[in-house]
Amino acid sequence: MMRIPALLCLLLALAGCDGPKEMHVSNAWVRLAAVPRGPAAAYFTLHGGPADATLISVSSDVSIRAEMHESMKSGSMSSMKPIEQVRVPAGDKIIFAPGGKHVMLFDVNPGIKSGAPVPLLFTFADGQRITYKATAVGAGDAAPGS
Repeated sequence: MMRIPALLCLLLALAGCDGPKEMHVSNAWVRLAAVPRGPAAAYFTLHGGPADATLISVSSDVSIRAEMHESMKSGSMSSMKPIEQVRVPAGDKIIFAPGGKHVMLFDVNPGIKSGAPVPLLFTFADGQRITYKATAVGAGDAAPGS
């Protein structure tokens, strides 16, 4: 008779445990170009899920082309290079932020203004895809959270 309450307590305790979190995106925003026809830049935090993953592209249906890049500084010189993929370790987070990793969005629809949603599509090597709506930020506006 004592086994039933103990078993119920164990089942309730296990039901309350969270399993591994799914991979997801947060805090996405897009800095609009300062000059007409210039590229915009997307920034975000990518949270790893229960298994390692590899991000192979980020795209948007409001731009003609998108490329992942990384900015680097050596002394007083800054440079930027394209990156083909980004490893996302399980349970870790990868931050795309000004001065580091980012996504360049080329030929963005000129109708996108500050405050507008910008759909982003994240594609992974295993075929998984995540969609997320970033917020457009004007070239001279403060970055979100600053």
